[in-house]
Amino acid sequence: MPPNPPGVHPTAIVAPNVHLGEESVVGEYVVLGRAPRGKREGELPLFIGPGAVIRPFTTIYAGARIGARLQTGQGASIREDNQLGDDVSVGTHASLEFGNRVGSRVRIHTGCFLELTYIEDDVFLGPHVVFTDDPHPQCPAYLDCVKGGVVRRRARIGANSTILPGVEIGEDALVGAGSVVRQRVPARTVWAGNPAVEIKRDLRDLTCFAGIYPHAYSWLEDLPAREKVGT
Repeated sequence: MPPNPPGVHPTAIVAPNVHLGEESVVGEYVVLGRAPRGKREGELPLFIGPGAVIRPFTTIYAGARIGARLQTGQGASIREDNQLGDDVSVGTHASLEFGNRVGSRVRIHTGCFLELTYIEDDVFLGPHVVFTDDPHPQCPAYLDCVKGGVVRRRARIGANSTILPGVEIGEDALVGAGSVVRQRVPARTVWAGNPAVEIKRDLRDLTCFAGIYPHAYSWLEDLPAREKVGT
């Protein structure tokens, strides 16, 4: 086996057909290009853009496509058939199962779980957010009704929240920590609780507890238009 390229730790395993962008740093005991079940090593490509920082014990399967400047925490897992944009952060021990579509500038915090989830740009997921996709576990018709969640751009989901199958979180919406979300959350609203209910009709009604801003997210209104839309 040839030595690993510059920036890749000697203990890392890099399978054939892995395309790793320039100036990437790969830590100890990372596995890149692990073959999914039923596939041979090197049969599927893995694309990772330039400037990645992949921390120790991370595993990224073949069949994923990831943009520039990926950051992972230790022990992150990214399975096959994942597509991630640029500047995505996948936290320590986060698990991206198959079939996720993640935009750019998305923060997926420590311990999150995603499967068949669609996430637009500039989304924040707090620690241990879980997306479910199976409405009736162990049902023999599982494949006929499985459906992941949808999170529109700039939405924020607080720590330890659970999003039930097929639920959509609207643009700029906020879900409070520890919520169980069972229905669609409209854009710019604030929801919390188990089951989650609307507690603020407009994000602008959420106070800044430190008194720094007129309301909690008024700083968004001061951003240039290009930053608001993530262009």
